[in-house]
Amino acid sequence: MIRIVVLLLMFDVVAAADGFAEIRVVDAETGRGVPLVELQTVNATKFVTDNAGRVAFLEPDLMGRDVFFSVRSHGYAMKKDGFGFTGTRVTPRAGSVCEIKLPRTNIAERMGRLTGEGLFRDSALLGHTVPPVINGRVIGQDSLQAAIYRCKVFWLWGDTQRSGYQLVLFRSAGATSDPKADPAEGIAYDYFVDAKTKFAKALMPLTERPKGVIWIFSLFVVDDKLVAHYSRRQGLGEVYEHGICTWNDERAIFEPTKQLPLTDTWRYPKGHPIRHEGWWLFGSPNPNVRVPASLAAVLDTTQYEAYTCAGADGKPIFGSDGQPAWHWQKDLPPTDSKREAAWVKAGVMKPEQTRFLPSGVTLHSGSVRWNAHRQKWLLLAGQVGGTSYLGEVWYSEANAPNGPFRKAVKVVTHDKQTFYNVVHHDFFDSGSSIYFEGTYTSDFSGNPMKTPRYDYNQVLYRLDLDHANLRHK
Repeated sequence: MIRIVVLLLMFDVVAAADGFAEIRVVDAETGRGVPLVELQTVNATKFVTDNAGRVAFLEPDLMGRDVFFSVRSHGYAMKKDGFGFTGTRVTPRAGSVCEIKLPRTNIAERMGRLTGEGLFRDSALLGHTVPPVINGRVIGQDSLQAAIYRCKVFWLWGDTQRSGYQLVLFRSAGATSDPKADPAEGIAYDYFVDAKTKFAKALMPLTERPKGVIWIFSLFVVDDKLVAHYSRRQGLGEVYEHGICTWNDERAIFEPTKQLPLTDTWRYPKGHPIRHEGWWLFGSPNPNVRVPASLAAVLDTTQYEAYTCAGADGKPIFGSDGQPAWHWQKDLPPTDSKREAAWVKAGVMKPEQTRFLPSGVTLHSGSVRWNAHRQKWLLLAGQVGGTSYLGEVWYSEANAPNGPFRKAVKVVTHDKQTFYNVVHHDFFDSGSSIYFEGTYTSDFSGNPMKTPRYDYNQVLYRLDLDHANLRHK
């Protein structure tokens, strides 16, 4: 009798394995599925929506019953009920769909996670047709660089996680993709992989110098060469060497081209480069360093110029009109958002005189790109501090790549999570829609809770430049 009962219970479990209920969270404004939404039951069972906004729900004790889910999502919010709870009640049934419409408070719309496994995990479990699994066997990546090289998008990430062990690939991973693909449908990366492990390969192995991690910055094409700045270092600490590296097409790796001195470290490519009027402009987020647009100049540190209004004493210089005397020069380092914020705090510069401090926001990393729709230079950057440390993204625009950027509008927020190294992909711009991404993680946020599958990965947003709440000044 006991054996019969056990067999019947096993049969019920097997039969229920195909009996998922679909819970789908959609943007109340666009009707599109919302990724990265946390649904939590009263007994603290948590689910996170996949890139299509779906959760495959199969809790034997809760099927066919009213279930209250608290709903939490960065930049999205439901109204609190009379008891102060934010959520909704649904009745999950096998084979049925429960839809939750979620109002968006962010101006930008979250499109999905770009890297790592299980992008459409729940959708696949529910039997929906999903994009093919990307190769590379990566489960986490941070700090993206991108450039158009030989008619493809060349993607380059920093540290890359694998499933087999906690230690990660510390010498840059990369991939290519079709620049004409619709980013709203995800990006089909073609990773550079190791032939034996099938895991993403190190794109700057430097096997003869095994000490330290290698990070690559400022990917761009000059004189038909794919070049970048690299740094070999002890994590965020000591720098062992840095310089300019060049992509070797035959070997499919970056190779050191020239080492640079460890002093005057502003004299090298930084951030996400811009080609403008015969110069390459660098800086993160603001382009405040430039060099003539040739490989010979890029390799020559004496050719770099910095944009500043500071004197040798580090204080701002003002012209006869009482305004900061901004100019390009070769002797002093550039002025950035942090320095301007310090000047304002010290009372030596007025807020309205700043160039890289829009609306008083101290900027972290980001990018500046030209936009044909707005006929402006657009700034998208993270913030130092703010509502969540390194979790806010601001938008500003100017008539020149180096500003002045006066007004800023917050377009994305992340509650107690980090979203750093923001970059706008102008090659995806279409009409009023632009796309940007950043690294989503609990690191640096002070929050010990990691979001399953999303933590330490790239997340993509879409911004409608004609959105009613995006104030253009």
